Amino acid sequence: MSAITVELNEIFAIPPINELSPDVSGELQSICRLHSISPKELSYKWESYSMKMGSEQTTLDLPTVRAFKKDLQETVEREARSKSHMRSADRRGAYATPRNTAKGGDAFGMLDSITPVQRSTGRSNKRKAPFETPSVPKSSKADGMSSPSDGRSLLTRTDQNGNQSVAFVERQNPGQIIETLNGHLDFHKPPIAPYPESRVKLTANTDLKKFRYRPMAMHLSEASEVLDDRIDEFQSLIQSHHNLDDSAFGNAAAQGTNQIVAVGRIASDSSEGKLNAASMVLEMSRRTGAGLRVPLKVESVSCEFFPGQIVAVRGINASGDYFSVDEVLNIPLLSLAASQQSTIDSLNERLGVTEEEDHSMPSKALNVITGSGPYTADDNLAFEPLNALCQKAEESCADMLILIGTFLDTEHPLLASGDFDLPDDPSIEPDRATLVDAFRLMIAKPLQALAKAIPSITIVCIPSTRDVMNKHVSWPQDNLPGKKLGLPKQAKMVSNPVTVSINEIVVGISAQDVLYELRREEVVVGNKQGREGNLLARLPRHLIEQRHFFPLYPPVDRTLLPKPGTEEGIAVGMPMDISYLKLGEWLEVRPDMLIQPSALPQFAKVVENVLIVNPGPLSKRKGPGTFAQMTIYPRKLTEQERSEGKPVANKLFERARVDVIRI
Repeated sequence: MSAITVELNEIFAIPPINELSPDVSGELQSICRLHSISPKELSYKWESYSMKMGSEQTTLDLPTVRAFKKDLQETVEREARSKSHMRSADRRGAYATPRNTAKGGDAFGMLDSITPVQRSTGRSNKRKAPFETPSVPKSSKADGMSSPSDGRSLLTRTDQNGNQSVAFVERQNPGQIIETLNGHLDFHKPPIAPYPESRVKLTANTDLKKFRYRPMAMHLSEASEVLDDRIDEFQSLIQSHHNLDDSAFGNAAAQGTNQIVAVGRIASDSSEGKLNAASMVLEMSRRTGAGLRVPLKVESVSCEFFPGQIVAVRGINASGDYFSVDEVLNIPLLSLAASQQSTIDSLNERLGVTEEEDHSMPSKALNVITGSGPYTADDNLAFEPLNALCQKAEESCADMLILIGTFLDTEHPLLASGDFDLPDDPSIEPDRATLVDAFRLMIAKPLQALAKAIPSITIVCIPSTRDVMNKHVSWPQDNLPGKKLGLPKQAKMVSNPVTVSINEIVVGISAQDVLYELRREEVVVGNKQGREGNLLARLPRHLIEQRHFFPLYPPVDRTLLPKPGTEEGIAVGMPMDISYLKLGEWLEVRPDMLIQPSALPQFAKVVENVLIVNPGPLSKRKGPGTFAQMTIYPRKLTEQERSEGKPVANKLFERARVDVIRI
């Protein structure tokens, strides 16, 4: 078996299958040879293709691999044609004769003042066009090579790159449940009429005022102190957890013959390229290691590493050139969230639980729906998925709707170009319309209708660094300016990230796709047997162990992230303000539930007693996406717990059913 075949099997084979079929492996090798790329680079292109096409078309079989190969070739040819057109335009642009033939005018527009203007009797204001999904978008109309529209254009749309997408109304399998966690619990049963009052008590466990800092004003001295403090804090935690003396710790960069424990941050010895076992260094704080970096030799351990990870390693630096690691010490986890029994009783009474058997009734369970942006496809601004999600929340009488940005996306081609129409509204002058007006008409309007139909609902909105509405561009990020956006009173604006309590349940939410970036940067060293093979369970464990919403540092270069459909073709990335990185830490307890949207396949899993939910994007670039619906049953106290009278663990993972559903 060749080396490239072994590498392809390691990257693309999904357990329990350890080896790809010969046909699939042959096609993948052909792609690598054709485009002169490595299997690792091929995996990144496969991830981008999977996100573009949707999860239902990304099974790694022979037809899909051939379609993937064809898509790569078309992309290369399209980029080549684009560069050719740009070069030819540059050659003739300096001396080209200006023309106005598209409007039927003369070359230099000199006859405009003497030619009578024909006034149309109809409405001609571009901004007052009816807000509906066009059969052929403007980007394709402007393309001189596009064919005339026909009947098929009602079902398919074409973006500015020539990619076709299916209209939202023609989507396949709407409402299909893709994945279920705790399927033995019954699905929520909606009441006959909406509840008279809210059954949700929402409390912010994060100090939202601290997120109102001034972005883009970072000082290097402050940033370095924050990074150092994080290392020193972990050293204190590890010393207490493992009962180590002060003498057990040392400077990994100093030569010595005695075994020591060193605590520091994983980094790469180069600012370019991906971290690997050969380039791995340990960066220590100024207090314990004078801020020095030392190469690590990790061949004798089995562990996963990523840049920014705080680790405690035991070993020796005998030569003074590198630190040989013999053991990676476990980092203690935060304690589980717990509640007073009196608090649980009062909250259960709020849910209408009056008798013992009410705890297992689906009608008494909380109905929580969560969706993540983008909320519309790349070829339109109709926001049909968002409207469908609001309709779903109305039909099921949802107690809470959690909406995670991005809302108006800076990576959306139409928003980036500014070439789009607003819905008709007599209170807005098209020539003076702003993005605030666009948000009010496209986002706030369906939320207002939902709040009017279900007055007891609670809506939580979390921003994203890709939101054009938020002037706070860096992460950690302040909340959206709710007052001027026309949102209903049921909508609560919170920061990104945020920790809130939904009744007694502690929930952590972050809009930043840390799982995808960890997937790209993670390095697995040593013997892989016995290690956690499930990637979607392993990546959230890093967040739990590191006690942070975004432990990766530095973030992935935005040029290496999946390309958006904008003309620039570069993702926004992660604009991190290091001075305020502490705002992303988990404080005091582990959350009962972590909602972490990601471009990775949607999932719901229990990791270290934490319910991890990735609802997936509500809308993909070329089609509809998914959302998550949670049925949360009341916490039932046992007789033993009541007799002890102590605070009890919330145990959400035992009493919550999670369904990931196609919109």
